[in-house]
Order: sequence, then C-alpha cells, then structure tokens
Amino acid sequence: MPILCSSCAENRATLKRPKTGHSLCKECFFRAFEEEVHQTIMAAKLFRSGERVGIAASGGKDSTVLAHVMKLLNERHNYGLELMLLSVDEGITGYRDDSLETVRRNQQQYELPLKIVSYEELYGWTMDAIVKQVGLKNNCTFCGVFRRQALDRGAIMLKVDKICTGHNADDVAETVLMNVLRGDIARLRRCTAISTTSEGEGVVPRCKPLKYAYEKEIVLYAYFKKLDYFSTECIYSPNAYRGYARTFLKDLESVRSSSIMDIIHSGENLSVRDGVKMPLQGTCSRCGYISSQALCKSCVLLEGLNRGLPKLGIGKHHHLHNKILSQQPLTEKEESKLKLVDFDNCHQP
Repeated sequence: MPILCSSCAENRATLKRPKTGHSLCKECFFRAFEEEVHQTIMAAKLFRSGERVGIAASGGKDSTVLAHVMKLLNERHNYGLELMLLSVDEGITGYRDDSLETVRRNQQQYELPLKIVSYEELYGWTMDAIVKQVGLKNNCTFCGVFRRQALDRGAIMLKVDKICTGHNADDVAETVLMNVLRGDIARLRRCTAISTTSEGEGVVPRCKPLKYAYEKEIVLYAYFKKLDYFSTECIYSPNAYRGYARTFLKDLESVRSSSIMDIIHSGENLSVRDGVKMPLQGTCSRCGYISSQALCKSCVLLEGLNRGLPKLGIGKHHHLHNKILSQQPLTEKEESKLKLVDFDNCHQP
C-alpha cells in the first residue's frame, strides 16, 4: 500500500525529508522548504524593502536553489528587493569556465542582472597559475581569501546593500567543527551568525538565507524542480581540510540525524569567558580591507606569490609584515623557509 503524504494526506509521498523524517509529496515538500527559508529570512530580519541584494552565484546546487527561491519569495511575499547575480571567476580551467556557463543560463532563466569578477583582473593571478606555484596542499587558503575579497569588490561595483550566499546547514556545522579542531575562538564565535554587519570600508554585509536548510534537501529541491545547476566538484579541492570535517559530519548524521542542527545550536550558544584576548579588527595599511594585522591576508598571499615565496601567507609570519610594508629585503634564511613547499606530500591533509 502506497504511503500518503503526511501533510496533505491526499497525494502519494514522493520523498522522506532528511531534516524531519516526514513523508511528503513533491508539492508539499516544495511548500515546506520555501516556507522555512521565508521564516528564516523574516525571523532574522535579513532584508529591508528597497535594498539591492547580490546573490553569490557559482552555478552549483546551493547558489542555484538560492537564486530560484529568493526570486520566488521576493515576488510571493513582496520583499521589495532588487536582486542580481554576482559570480567570481577563479580561473580554473575545466571547472569554473563550465560552471559560469550555468550561471549565464540562470541569468536568462531568472531574468536577473549578472556581474562576473575574476582573480586575474583583480589580482593578476588565476588559480591555475597559483596551483602551479604552491601545489595542492594549501591552494584552498589562497582561493578562499581571494574569493571573499573578490565578492566584496564585485558587490561594490554593483552598488548592492547586501550579499546573500548559499551556505547551508551542513556548511555551517562543518565550519563549527573546523574551528573547534583549529582552536580558532575568534572565528568560532562568528561562524554561526546568519548575517554580518558592515565591518569596515569596502566590506558589504552578508547573510545566509539557507543557514538551516540541509544539503540533502537542497539537492532534492533542485532535482524535483529540475533546476539547471553544475554538479562537478572543484578539481583542486579533494584534499581540502573541510573535506575531512564533512566526512566526519556525514558519519555523525548517519548515527544521529539531528547532528547537523545540534552542532549549529552549540556554536550559536557558545560563550567565551571574560579575559580571553580576541584579535582587534582594523584595516590593511596597503589596500584598506579589514584585517587584524598590519597587512590583510590577501595582500600577504599576493606578496608571497609575486616574490616567489608561496609560504609567506601560510602559517604565522606576522613578524615579517613590517619588512614587507617597508619593502625591505628578507634574509636568506627567511626566504629559504618561505620557499619550502613540500610538493612530494601535497596529497597529505
């Protein structure tokens, strides 16, 4: 005997929601998923009527579902937002060039303006060129730092008031785990925030409308809605640190389905005892971007690449920042340490 939808009790159930365990028909699942995103937006007061909002679009399932749902909810609930797509071209041959074709199709499907900014035009480097110099062990550090700043620069070009990203519940839980494992208290305190305020000049506030949406449900929504998205993983990411946190989280979820939300709520309720020293947010003395050091991470990474010292931005080399700012040459010993990239063991975590 077929199982009926537990919501409408009329149609045959098509799927079982990973988040709640309810058996639903497609239409009831769509309605439940969209309503939960709407409630997240309203409860956190993510937007104000009249705002220009840039949707970070990569062509993947998360950003494609975000663009679809944001356009739908904006029209359904009269948010009064001016939506546009913002993409970053990291310069990864055979990956990003293909995914950007998906973004361009999304632009036509959703009739939204699109702006693409590239690492090459902003930094003079592509990820292909960076990987040739740094190998596959730390390349994600470069990409993550550059992408964050590139999104802000693109948002400024579009003159948007906010950027919304496709980070989902799994992403947030993984980040909590990573920051616990690193002992990074500063990031642990802010990684569960659903939105950020403007942290300084050149930084656009961000928000995560899909913060409480499970990755599995995003996949189901995209599949049953027949959305056009790019599903290939980045060719440079198999050895990323996040991958190990993701595997651990999936193992936890298989034993306890609520693990994802449990970890998020733990991060949200975390408190740091008085007296713990936290980094003070300032601005980079070179480019003006937010930084807790004299130079922001992006400028240090770029300096290392341009000097042929790829390890300059990897690890703690703050004592060298003053030398970099004053254009002083590094000692032979300092340079030799920064050139040591273990290419033979790039596959190691």
